[in-house]
Amino acid sequence: MAALHAGRDGINDNIMSVSAKATPITGSDTRRVVIVVYPGVTLLDAAGPSQVFSSANEVPGSPGEAPRYRVVLASPDGGEIRTDTGITLGTLPLRQASARPIDTLIVAGGFGVFDVLEEKTLTRWIASRHKACRRVATTCMGAFLAAEAGLLTGQTVTTHWRRVEELQARYPDIRVQCDPLFTRNGKMWSSAGVTAGIDLALAMVEEDHGHHVAMQVAQSLVVFLKRPGGQSQFSNVLAAQKDDSGGTFSDLHAWIAGNLQADLIVETLARHAGMSPRTFARLYKERTGITPAKSVEMMRVDAAKQLLEQTTLAPAEVALRTGLVDEQRLRRAFLRHVGVSPHEYRRTFGTQSG
Repeated sequence: MAALHAGRDGINDNIMSVSAKATPITGSDTRRVVIVVYPGVTLLDAAGPSQVFSSANEVPGSPGEAPRYRVVLASPDGGEIRTDTGITLGTLPLRQASARPIDTLIVAGGFGVFDVLEEKTLTRWIASRHKACRRVATTCMGAFLAAEAGLLTGQTVTTHWRRVEELQARYPDIRVQCDPLFTRNGKMWSSAGVTAGIDLALAMVEEDHGHHVAMQVAQSLVVFLKRPGGQSQFSNVLAAQKDDSGGTFSDLHAWIAGNLQADLIVETLARHAGMSPRTFARLYKERTGITPAKSVEMMRVDAAKQLLEQTTLAPAEVALRTGLVDEQRLRRAFLRHVGVSPHEYRRTFGTQSG
């Protein structure tokens, strides 16, 4: 079985873990990052941020400069931890990982989190150590463990979109957002599903060492330093449709997608759904969590995204083809739902030369 090993040479703690090279710590400027893992952790939730911090050490700096980061993987008892992929991670015991000051503490996510929520040794360690850390973060479902440890009370956080409602229901004293790739509230950071941990770690590197170093890391990993598109986890249309568990409006959604240029007012949609306008508007909001008008606009924006990505059509033509009428309405809809203008979106995601 494949295995990745963290520093496990006693309290000296001088081997970079996971993807970084075995570089001795030679100065006091190195920021120590401890990533908490457990059986069933999602590999990329731990390895993604680890790679970002480790890659930051490879960006040229001042001669003789100490490594920027020292990454340590830690688990309650140490030793090899099996991830969701079957790959194992070598870890230090929590007590050893905290023998030195921790700059950044990251609680990784994964389905295994539900098996360790009741492990008081782990939650108490997280609760006791986070106060002394400059920065604390969760990746994906790691938010459940941090919440159980009491770190998130009164905080606004994010997690994988499939677990947003569960996290909110289990811990009503926190505010859970489903849209952002990552959030930050003072020293507390949280990221959404899987690869969003890379976005979070890049933002940390930029905070610590500036735009140039973070950009160098992003380029080496062939990822965006900052993903445009409102930093959204997934399609808003899919978010609405997934909540319609009974599929009441599946046919309607398919019809809307094929008739975006039509006058899609509530009366038109209700007639197609075979309901009165009042009943339709009420039931649609109950099933999807959004109004019919917002759903239509989001579907139009998603269609406009595809045209901006795959064609060289002028924005005015994109607006016409998607039912957004004109360029100004297209722009306003993009700023409202995507967070950037159509021009900015095309510049980043467009695959056709102009």
